[in-house]
Amino acid sequence: MATAEFGQVMRRWRDRVSPETAGLPTGGHRRAAGLRREELALLAGISVDYVTRLEQGRASNPSAQVVEALARALRLSGTERAHLFRLAGLAPPGPETVPAHITPSVQRLLDRLTGTPVAVYDASWTLLVANPPYAALMGDPSGWRGNQRNGVWRNLLGEGTRVRHTPQAQRAFEAALVADLRAAAGRYPADQRLRRLVAELRANSTRFAELWDSGAVGRHEAARKTIDHPQAGPLTLDCDVLTVAGSDLRIMIYTAEPGTQDAERLALLTVLGTQTLVG
Repeated sequence: MATAEFGQVMRRWRDRVSPETAGLPTGGHRRAAGLRREELALLAGISVDYVTRLEQGRASNPSAQVVEALARALRLSGTERAHLFRLAGLAPPGPETVPAHITPSVQRLLDRLTGTPVAVYDASWTLLVANPPYAALMGDPSGWRGNQRNGVWRNLLGEGTRVRHTPQAQRAFEAALVADLRAAAGRYPADQRLRRLVAELRANSTRFAELWDSGAVGRHEAARKTIDHPQAGPLTLDCDVLTVAGSDLRIMIYTAEPGTQDAERLALLTVLGTQTLVG
């Protein structure tokens, strides 16, 4: 159960994060230099009412997912994040669980790539954060919950993505995703969330079970991909996947060759964000 100090440190840490640092607009009169409750709620993907109740000590059982989201939005260090988990009455995630903490250095990288579609995934291919250009390109993930945020689940049981694949390429892509997930399960055998994900995939996807049991090998790597955007049309982009040593995060970055129609379309999407394009 969260202590009264949980709300106090939330407020204190909220006050020290400027909207500029968080990539938010700064217009209008502000009584404090830090984030407003509405801004923290937006960044963490929770309701303003819940942020208020947490700060006032009226919500005493935040989940590990909520605490992780708050730590990410508040840009906490590893030590501060662990402290917030303890104040919430939760054990801080240990080395046996899939890391979900976005380090300050990775956050600074995201801050500098504001015009480029970038998303950060954990080792199990669960989406942690996506910047506005990524949301504009691939679809807004802010409403995704639970397994919807996992790339393996979305490709094998969910709605899929906007990436165009030939049947052969789709099968190779699925094999690489499953092999990557198996490797993560081997590195983090005590992670209960990962175990539940694998169990659900095995129970509901014949294709996943076939690949998992076959010992398929592969890895989700950099590739040239065509994204079928519902308004902008097809964009052929380079997709690079960078792995962060020490935190096992995957940074996915989409870029276009300069001077091409794809670059023009991507620039337009970046400007318009998730607005509907009107022809």
